[in-house]
Amino acid sequence: MAAVQLESVAAQHAKDKLNVEIFPQGPLVDGKDTSRVKGSSPDDYERLEKGLMQYGCAHYRRRCRIRAPCCNEVFDCRHCHNESKNSIKTDVIRRHELSRHEVQQVICSLCGTEQEVGQICISCGVCMGKYFCEVCKLFDDDISKQQYHCHGCGICRIGGRENFFHCSKCGCCYSTVLKNSHACVEGAMHHDCPICFEYLFDSTNGVSVLPCGHTIHENCLKEMEEHCQFVCPLCSKSVCDMSKAWERLDMELARLSDSWDDKMVRILCNDCGAISEVHFNLIAHKCLSCKSYNTRQI
Repeated sequence: MAAVQLESVAAQHAKDKLNVEIFPQGPLVDGKDTSRVKGSSPDDYERLEKGLMQYGCAHYRRRCRIRAPCCNEVFDCRHCHNESKNSIKTDVIRRHELSRHEVQQVICSLCGTEQEVGQICISCGVCMGKYFCEVCKLFDDDISKQQYHCHGCGICRIGGRENFFHCSKCGCCYSTVLKNSHACVEGAMHHDCPICFEYLFDSTNGVSVLPCGHTIHENCLKEMEEHCQFVCPLCSKSVCDMSKAWERLDMELARLSDSWDDKMVRILCNDCGAISEVHFNLIAHKCLSCKSYNTRQI
């Protein structure tokens, strides 16, 4: 208890000495410099800025490392921990991941002092991350990412709060461009990518929202298109406007003779859900409702 009190007093002393304006929670100033100094001297500001963008890893530029409570080892960030401890090179029994919210201790990269999670080092007074979120235990000196904490998601996002909105039904943040046009799918981001099977909600890779409302990694969607796959892997709806392709297919089918004019079949349209009865064709069947060829025989 005495050690905790001593550390608390030291932290308060460092804050008072530097006269730093500390924000209590979340993304301190969305996309802005969070190490602002209130009425301090140039020396104090220089101390806060010392080592800026000189430390960190491939995931974050920051001036601290973390101690993982699960294995008591020190890593540059939780992603570094997970890449090391949950890789195919690690024994299956020993594999595990670190949740962002479980981090309790950090180590200043400049002076090496281990301390409780906080933006300012209690020993040397350096700002360990210009962007700091007390909820996610996130530090980052690269504020060009425009980080912000979404209370709906419960995690930090990038791209600027003003450019995104949280959809409570989908359970995630989407671009404001989609605010009045996206198709809501409950828990749309709370599942694995249907192509690579990585969990989408907190993935560090870009995610695309399909017209049907389902989500997929941007790179996985591009790979699908490269292999001429243009339907959602989950519901089979078209992932883009296929009207031009259907017009070309109309012209191609018109040139081909068909000896099955008397045979009728029932089809279900994957795009609009309509059921139609059409002439059988060996190549494709056209929906009578929306004119799509994305259909299947039933």
